[in-house]
Amino acid sequence: MSTTISPLAGKPAPASLLVDVSKLLAAYADLRPDPSLPAQQVAFGTSGHRGSSFERSFNEWHVLAISQAICEYRKGKQINGPLYIGFDTHALSQPAFESALEVLAANGVETMIARGGEFTPTPAVSHAILGHNHRRNSGLADGIVVTPSHNPPDNGGFKYNPPNGGPADVNITDWIQDRANALMRGGLKEVRRVPFTQARHASTTHEFDFLDTYVGDLGSMIDFDAIRGAGIHMGVDPLGGAGVHYWAPIAERYRIDLTVVSEEVDPQFGFMSVDWDGKIRMDPSSSYAMQRLIGLKSQYDVAFACDTDHDRHGIVTRSSGLMVPNHYLSVLIDYLFHHRPQWNAKAAVGKTLVSTALIDRVARRLGRRLYEVPVGFKWFVDGLLDGSLGFGGEESAGASCLRRNGEVWTTDKDGIVPALLSAEITARHEGDPGERYRALVQALGEPVADRVEAPATAEQKARLSRLSPKQVQSTALAGEKIESVIDRAPGNNAPIGGIKVSTANGWFAARPSGTEDIYKIYAESFRDGAHLQSILQEAQQIVDAALKGSAA
Repeated sequence: MSTTISPLAGKPAPASLLVDVSKLLAAYADLRPDPSLPAQQVAFGTSGHRGSSFERSFNEWHVLAISQAICEYRKGKQINGPLYIGFDTHALSQPAFESALEVLAANGVETMIARGGEFTPTPAVSHAILGHNHRRNSGLADGIVVTPSHNPPDNGGFKYNPPNGGPADVNITDWIQDRANALMRGGLKEVRRVPFTQARHASTTHEFDFLDTYVGDLGSMIDFDAIRGAGIHMGVDPLGGAGVHYWAPIAERYRIDLTVVSEEVDPQFGFMSVDWDGKIRMDPSSSYAMQRLIGLKSQYDVAFACDTDHDRHGIVTRSSGLMVPNHYLSVLIDYLFHHRPQWNAKAAVGKTLVSTALIDRVARRLGRRLYEVPVGFKWFVDGLLDGSLGFGGEESAGASCLRRNGEVWTTDKDGIVPALLSAEITARHEGDPGERYRALVQALGEPVADRVEAPATAEQKARLSRLSPKQVQSTALAGEKIESVIDRAPGNNAPIGGIKVSTANGWFAARPSGTEDIYKIYAESFRDGAHLQSILQEAQQIVDAALKGSAA
């Protein structure tokens, strides 16, 4: 990333960076958001509502209002089956779970909570929803995941998954968001709520063994016989996340040689090394955040980590250290479509438009249709559900795929499965995924990629999101003929909220951030670093012209 790197990046987190958990929790309960201020309103991005209690962007009022809105949405849509709820290890997740349960119980919602108060990964919630709804036409289940994903320790997050098991579409989140904000403006007078102790023992609250249900079904995804037979020695770092207690049962049940590096759970995440920008962030795709596992790479045939809600993966190999997410996704796609003979012969390869074009080349060589969509995992839900997509993945290390028999597994991102598949790949090939990547690029070409970010006002972001192909007058990019300029994704014709410009050996995509006052330019070259920099420079000129309201 072409951004200033903090001097703390990659180093152990100093005490000065550690969040004061008691003050964070007090702020959650005591500070009320001002619903007239946009920064303090409920705002669903691609992964739910997120914020910090210190900034009054994730407080008790937000959770109570969102939970009531979800209850009303369910009633309006006649979703009357159980609601599965899970939460991760962020400090704000437990109180947010408690607030949500108080509202769910008061509204008479049959709610399934984790047995023994266990933390619950995002994929385990999606898996449970789909398991309940299998072959049902009524009494459908849905779910809530309380997590801000890999975001810093002072963050909280709240996400709704409808009966399809995946992230809610914008028409659902807009309704929930608007209703929640209306409830806050009304002082929460319409929110139904009972004390937590009453909610916990309500007749509608039931314990569900997410861990055993999910772990017990993993054999339908992973060839554990191959891993065990090859004697693959694995290491896993849960990064103190929601799957922290899942890994030992996986190793025991499937008799694999898997070492859990640490089972420490610390709401300050003081064991982490600092991320690129000087913040603590549990990002398994960041070499700065992954220093602990990278330092152990020589001890294992392959090692892996997952983020806090275990919906993203990071793969560490002896041959190449931490793999770039795009590199591993390319290897994983190539492997799966060669080793899952029961998948539909027409099952497509799903990718977001800012993922590497190496995936395009892999799909072409496989003879598989490429399904390219805007940013957001929600675009893969329907295809994974009906089996028309064998795989769906995004450049930020989120992915899911079908079961070995071609049926749906999860329709939300699953970090655990891609992690374990790295061991299956190592078992079935002479070489780890890093070595498989080298073989892949020797055959298909090696990309180099970068991403830049820059400040943008709300007006500039809106202008960039409306940028159309007609406004790009250039016929060449970095010395190559421009083959396409698109503002809609080829896979589903959905608006991408920006543009993507492609040539034979490179591309860039420019789009505003949905959560920050910045815009992002993604670029890739199949030539070299100099060609990549030329693409970025010319992309910057095109974006600058768009932000000024002129053609480029």
